[in-house]
Amino acid sequence: MATRTETLQVSGIRCERCVARLGAALTGHPGLEAANANLVGQVTLSWNDEETSREAILAALGKAGFRES
Repeated sequence: MATRTETLQVSGIRCERCVARLGAALTGHPGLEAANANLVGQVTLSWNDEETSREAILAALGKAGFRES
């Protein structure tokens, strides 16, 4: 199992509700092991590279209105 961790700068996070919405968008994403966001738009993700990809996670974020800056 290859776990990958990366911190991204994400636009669209302005308040605690935004952080909660981001969490809801990623809940249940296959292969995602952890996601932590803060109010300045930094999101740290850990995922199993064999089950999902960075692009798939970014697509899930995009559907919820968040974009990588």
